[in-house]
Amino acid sequence: MSTQQVDESTPAAHEQGFLASARRWTHPVLVANLVAQIGIIVTGGAVRLTGSGLGCSTWPQCEPGQFTAKFHPETSYHQYIEFGNRTLTGVLGVIAVAVAILVWSDKSRSTGYRWLGLAPLIGVATQAVLGGIVVRFHLDPALVSLHFIVSAALVALSLLLLHRHAEGDAPPVAVVGPLNRALGRTLAVLAVPVVVLGVVVTGAGPHGGDDEVAYRLALDPALMTRFHAASVWLFVAVLVAYLVVALRTGAPAAVRRAAWLLLAITLAQGAIGYVQYFTGLPELLVGLHMLGAALLVAGTTRLVLSMRTRAAV
Repeated sequence: MSTQQVDESTPAAHEQGFLASARRWTHPVLVANLVAQIGIIVTGGAVRLTGSGLGCSTWPQCEPGQFTAKFHPETSYHQYIEFGNRTLTGVLGVIAVAVAILVWSDKSRSTGYRWLGLAPLIGVATQAVLGGIVVRFHLDPALVSLHFIVSAALVALSLLLLHRHAEGDAPPVAVVGPLNRALGRTLAVLAVPVVVLGVVVTGAGPHGGDDEVAYRLALDPALMTRFHAASVWLFVAVLVAYLVVALRTGAPAAVRRAAWLLLAITLAQGAIGYVQYFTGLPELLVGLHMLGAALLVAGTTRLVLSMRTRAAV
């Protein structure tokens, strides 16, 4: 029997063979991770908008002595909504573990790409701990806001990971001109105050996350809304400029599609934002606005990534 045959019969070789076979699922698992990262923002919004933030009074248990929501005559629906959100966090954790294993075990890829595969798992663990702190501090608005911002960052990282999976590992090469690159980077920077100010507006508004504990950020909601709207209009102006330059310079189709998609998301977000403001912030529209915020982060990330390409090493 040859040395090669002996090596192939070892447990380590079988393990590597199993992982190599399993990696055909990497792309769908990365898609599932991105969808779940966006989904957790929506379910987290549902917890807040239904006043279910303290539906489970403690953490990691739902109630003292019980880990799951249980029915009894005094039970309200809040407990089930909060526990449902926690359950989705568990599902997201399982997906994040799968992502970490599939990406980290791919020794054919660059170290940077493989380290990126650990980001969802680290993020989910961070969110779980932060969620427990939020409950124990009775929905402190600053902590609730940080909870959303971490989720938004995880959406961006998850889309980056999905995009990197489809690329090679050679150094990036720009596919658009210097002006488009400058405008694209500006959009990435402007997206930060757009999202953060949106979170501040929510923290200062009427949806505190619980019907009895209703802490708010000590800020003027109307003033914060104006600042948020101004940041969005600036974002739109730069995005339109980006699209005009892309069209005039014959940018690749992928770049133009990413810009048009981001413009559609932004305009839809603006429309929802104005309607919800002038109709008293109905819960459904606020929830859609939170979904739109996640899509805005993903769309901005996609646009920036479309400006370069990587070949296989």
